[in-house]
Amino acid sequence: MNTLMKLMAVGMLALPTPLMAQETVYLTVASSHPTVIPWVGMIKTHFMARTDEILAEAGDYKIEWNEAFGGQLYKANATLTSVEEGITDVGWVFSFLEAAKLPLSQASSYAPFSTSDPAVQLEVMEELFETNPAFRNEWESHNLKVVGFTGTDSYDLYTKAPLEQGFKSIDGMKLSAPGVLGNWLRGTGANAVDGALTTFYTDIQTGVSDGVLSLALGVLPSKIYEVAPYITRVDLGVAFSGAVAVNRDTWDGLPEEVQAAMVEAGKYYTASHGKDLLERHEFALNKMVEAGADQSPPVSITPMAQTDREAWVAAMPNIAKEWADSLEEKGVPAGDFMKAYLDGLRAKGETPVRNWDEDL
Repeated sequence: MNTLMKLMAVGMLALPTPLMAQETVYLTVASSHPTVIPWVGMIKTHFMARTDEILAEAGDYKIEWNEAFGGQLYKANATLTSVEEGITDVGWVFSFLEAAKLPLSQASSYAPFSTSDPAVQLEVMEELFETNPAFRNEWESHNLKVVGFTGTDSYDLYTKAPLEQGFKSIDGMKLSAPGVLGNWLRGTGANAVDGALTTFYTDIQTGVSDGVLSLALGVLPSKIYEVAPYITRVDLGVAFSGAVAVNRDTWDGLPEEVQAAMVEAGKYYTASHGKDLLERHEFALNKMVEAGADQSPPVSITPMAQTDREAWVAAMPNIAKEWADSLEEKGVPAGDFMKAYLDGLRAKGETPVRNWDEDL
C-alpha cells in the first residue's frame, strides 16, 4: 500500500461514527382552561418540560408540541370526550363535570372536612388509581391513559357580613356554592345558591346571595373579596378535580421510551401541583388582605373555631352514604372506594373531622 493510500485509510478510521437520527414525535396538547390556571400552566412548565428533559438525556426522541390551551379546541363540558376521541392527544380532563362517566372520581366532594392538604389527597388518589381496579377502569374505559392528577385548594367562606356567632351565623344565609358542593351546606340552615366563579361577584353584589363557599385561588383573581370582605377560614377541605390524560390510541403508538418519560413526568407534575396548591392558597389569602386593606370594610380573615367546624359537620346528613348507596344500586362499588379513600388519608396522618365511612 503506497503512502497516499495509507494516509487515506487512517483518515477514514479517524472520522466520527455517524450519529443515529433523532426521531420527532408530534403531539397536540390542549385544555378548556387557560394556562393562567395553575394546574393548566403546570402542564406546560412541569409535565411537558420534564418529559422533554428526560428525552433529551437519551437523545433518541424529541416531542414537537402543538399547544391548544384556553379552549381553542373544546370547552369545559367536553374535556373527557375530546381526549377520548382524539381531538387532542394530551389534555386535562375536568372530572367535576363528568359525574355520570367518572362517578368514583367524585368521592372527595362527598367527604368534606377530611383533609385540607392537596398534596396528601393527590398522593392518595394516585395510589388508589394503581390499586383500585374500579377507579382505574372508569378512566381507562374512556380510551384514556392517565399520567397525572389534579385537585383544588381548600374551601372557605367569603361573606358580606362577619360571622359574629361563628357557625350559627350561617343559619338562614344565602350562600353561593358551585354545583355538587352545595351539599356541604345541607343541615346547616344556610341556603345554597348554585353558581360559578363567573357569577359569584354579581350574585353577592345584587343580593342574590350573602356570600360564597369557594377557594382562594378562585376568589383572588375574581376579586370576590371586594363584595365579600369577611373571610372565615373554615378549611372545609380539598377536592379531586381531574387528571392529565393521553388518548389511548395515541399512547399505544408512542415509543416505549417516550411513554416512560411521560409517566415519570406525570408523577413529577402531580407532586409539584399538590405542593403548589398548598403554597398558593396561603399566598392568595394574604394577597386578598393586602389588596383589600384600603376598601371599606377592609378584608379580614377569621379562623373558624374547631368546635364550630365539628358542629357544622355533625349537622350534615351523611352525604357520603347517600352518594355511595345511589351508586351501589347501579353496581358501582362506591362504598368500598369511599372507605379506601378515607383510609388512605388516615394512613398519611390526616384526621377527618367526621368518619363518613362509619355507616357504609
